[in-house]
Amino acid sequence: MNTAAPTEFEFQFLEEGFSARDIVEQKINESSMTDDRDAFYVCDLGDVRKKHLRWVRALPRVTPFYAVKCNDSQAVVTTLASLGTGFDCASKTEIQLVQSLGVDPSRIIYANPCKQVSQIKYASAHGVQMMTFDSEVELMKVARCHDNAKLVLRIATDDSKAVCRLSVKFGAPLKACRGLLERAKELGLDVIGVSFHVGSGCTDANSYTQAIADACCVFHMGDELGFNMNLLDIGGGFPGVDDAELKFEEITAVVNPALDKYFPADSGVKIIAEPGRFYVASAYTLVVNIIAKKVIMDEESASDEEDEGTTDRTLMYYVNDGVYGSFNCILYDHAHCLPTLHKKPKPDETMYPCSIWGPTCDGLDRIVEQCNLPDLQVGDWLVFENMGAYTVAASSTFNGFQRPDIHYVMSRPSWQQVQQICSQGMPAPVEESCLFEVSACCGQESNLEMSTKPCQARVV
Repeated sequence: MNTAAPTEFEFQFLEEGFSARDIVEQKINESSMTDDRDAFYVCDLGDVRKKHLRWVRALPRVTPFYAVKCNDSQAVVTTLASLGTGFDCASKTEIQLVQSLGVDPSRIIYANPCKQVSQIKYASAHGVQMMTFDSEVELMKVARCHDNAKLVLRIATDDSKAVCRLSVKFGAPLKACRGLLERAKELGLDVIGVSFHVGSGCTDANSYTQAIADACCVFHMGDELGFNMNLLDIGGGFPGVDDAELKFEEITAVVNPALDKYFPADSGVKIIAEPGRFYVASAYTLVVNIIAKKVIMDEESASDEEDEGTTDRTLMYYVNDGVYGSFNCILYDHAHCLPTLHKKPKPDETMYPCSIWGPTCDGLDRIVEQCNLPDLQVGDWLVFENMGAYTVAASSTFNGFQRPDIHYVMSRPSWQQVQQICSQGMPAPVEESCLFEVSACCGQESNLEMSTKPCQARVV
């Protein structure tokens, strides 16, 4: 068990009647009184809790193993560990992060089919047994480096209707699975199940049905070879926002019957999944400041005095975060990010065609190619919602631009429910103690409409 020193992060309590958007307004007002109008995030950890309860209701048979790669914020990982989720880790560093919080190795799956030898040895030394593979070479590495591996064969799926396709890189085709299982048997390895991933941004729920059916076929192969096949990992692909093309409940309405058909409850098979964006996308709001502006006049209209002041111009806004920072999701995750205005426009306010650009010197650093906004000024703010997935985790400091600060908030009822869930039988990380402990001073706040005192969540 990891005995690392306690780690802390701070969050702010939201009093009754207040929301994360109120904190956004508060931080904007504070920053607007100075010249240091840096970009920042507000993350509502209570939203993460809501997503977990939604998952448990919609997929009661499926244990979530959160995909750390999506957002490796310690606050998020700690919250989810307190709620009893498992973790999908893709590297030694992600395993270290999760185990530094006291999470038991049995709640980790090393779900990267292509692992560095030294990192397989690290997993072995630290008790992480479950890991995926999709090739004979991977089997041979594991046979040399891990004495107690519990292997999960990742199969390819039809992810042609996903935004981010993964089977072009990972997954064994069905025709190769028997040979891989036979080779695992020859090497004396223990194969315990099957995993798949239908691709991020899946737009066809039937992709899950076919993948579950294929997994069942591979289970039969494993059973015939004498393996105790007892784990099914249905991967990710679950949307994190409600306006997705394919909604979460539309997926679960297909997944649950497929599981009941191919892996009924009395089969003894444990079912897990690897949701990432589902948990964190909607929890994060990013606020950026306009640091520069360029006005491009329409030459034909500019000469006509009567048209001046109308839509005779295109506006270019430059803000203090971009595609090398939080908006890397545009390049790597095919995200479409559109801002909302901090100040609501007047009903008769003229709207102009605009583009929005990041702060670096790279011409590729464009956030929005075209949208309609009013005539804003340097120092004004733009708000981007649903910015928690594949944003902060992959941002860089290219050109010396620093990552935005993150301000964590949670309502008191949400915090109390996290405490309650943690104490009532969900997997406890260390000696049945809860990961979430808030310093006693935080519980003493009263007579305040909204707490402005940061509270510490302490990992014990």
